[in-house]
Amino acid sequence: MSAVLEVRDLSVALPAGGDRRRAVERVSFNVERGEIVCLVGESGSGKSVIAQALMGLLPPALPVTGGSILLEGEDVVKLRPERLRELRATRMSMVFQEPMTALNPVMTCGAQIDEVLRQHTRLAPGERRAKILDIVHEVALPDPERIVASYPHQLSGGQRQRIVIAMALVLEPVLLIADEPTTALDVTTQAQILKLIQELQARHGMGVLFITHDFGVVAEIAHRVAVLRLGEMVELGAKIEVLMRPQHFYTRMLIAAVPKVHPQGRSADASAPLVLETRGLSKTYVDRGWFSGRRAVNAADDVTLEVRRGQTLGIVGESGSGKSTVARCIVRLIDPSGGQIRLGGEDIATRSRAALRPLRRKVQIVFQDPYRSLNPRRTVGEAIIEGPRNYGLSRREALERARRLMELVRMDPGVLNRYPHQFSGGQRQRICIARALAMEPELLIADEAVSALDVSVQAQVLALFEEIRARLNLAMLFITHDLRVAAQVCDYVAVMSHGRIVEQGPALQVFGGPRHEYTRALFAAAPGRDFAFGAG
Repeated sequence: MSAVLEVRDLSVALPAGGDRRRAVERVSFNVERGEIVCLVGESGSGKSVIAQALMGLLPPALPVTGGSILLEGEDVVKLRPERLRELRATRMSMVFQEPMTALNPVMTCGAQIDEVLRQHTRLAPGERRAKILDIVHEVALPDPERIVASYPHQLSGGQRQRIVIAMALVLEPVLLIADEPTTALDVTTQAQILKLIQELQARHGMGVLFITHDFGVVAEIAHRVAVLRLGEMVELGAKIEVLMRPQHFYTRMLIAAVPKVHPQGRSADASAPLVLETRGLSKTYVDRGWFSGRRAVNAADDVTLEVRRGQTLGIVGESGSGKSTVARCIVRLIDPSGGQIRLGGEDIATRSRAALRPLRRKVQIVFQDPYRSLNPRRTVGEAIIEGPRNYGLSRREALERARRLMELVRMDPGVLNRYPHQFSGGQRQRICIARALAMEPELLIADEAVSALDVSVQAQVLALFEEIRARLNLAMLFITHDLRVAAQVCDYVAVMSHGRIVEQGPALQVFGGPRHEYTRALFAAAPGRDFAFGAG
């Protein structure tokens, strides 16, 4: 093999005034032709900064202060902007984490791939059209003619990511940089994208730099692994060596935080009081398209479940399976189309907004993105006390409750006067949990509350959820597409597909012997499920 990429002593400066002088500090590694190198680390470790430096996309505030980036012997750091534009897409390409932000919403997918060809080749329109259909077919998208005529919003998340991959590979670059390309995808779509990248890499013989914080993904696809911590490379080696015999304490800590697809086996009290019960819950949306006419979509169909005090019920399934729809119906953020939602014995499914108000405090929800959940113009203290104050608590009492809750979620009460942007993602999620608990609810719903977090922060927040459930004897509804996460916190599991529950029961039973073929398919798609991580 020969190196398509050589990074030597790369250093990237941070703006003055921060806690660190550099975002990246003297990092060195190679990517060989036909090799997948995984760059691993927590948020803030410098992974994406390195990716942007390789593509020549760093903003002026983050200058490269030392080292070299050799792409087939050509130093990217020293190139003029015109030459960098020539290399992008032709010799090196990048796939970003969120395809919806990487694609232009007002251009068809075919036009966006065509734009790459028009900028970098002199192919005739007919030749470009044939090449577009070929690459769309190669990334395993159905009905290429329809796909190229579609806009991004008309495709699923997995299909959009395949379009981004098609754009990146249409000119057959020697280096593909994939920056967290599967983090936002459910487990089966993730498995498909990982397999696709492996197949395309092997077919084209290119080098791949794959950036991720998911060690399951690393175990699935990597040849070699590089571990970053606070901008410095702390470990580099073959996958087996790094994952099974990690040398650095930071690598061992990250691997120890990897959740396992084995339930904890905690026995739940089946005689505890019933907090939540749904019977035949359904939600139907009516799509009135200009050309397609009226079409009914059953987002939730005949969903029946129950949660008792002190228990955690997990709802797992792919994107679009109806998990979040069920959660929003239970909280009455949306109105169900049919069925019952009994909260503490009272049916709230058809209650008016005014009649619901006294019951709102009994059920609280923590959403996936804590930054979008908090008002950026209000301090976190004001966010936490808003609910209790609306229900009659004095400001002094509400602030005292907020201080106690900050201690409960392992944060300093002295930061209540700060704003959301002054915290990390994990800290913001802890604040959202404190805000939900401020209402002293009987039922806490976590809707993909840890899916966007690093593996170590995720482990901390999962442990926090479990501690809160035990200490406050709460009923919890935990919604996730990650079976490994469900295994850590759930007593019972309900598996959803296309709006219906296809299997449910004790976590030990569902994980130990899944009966439904869909459940078995979810387990089969979990990345790194059979890998024996070491020193964890």
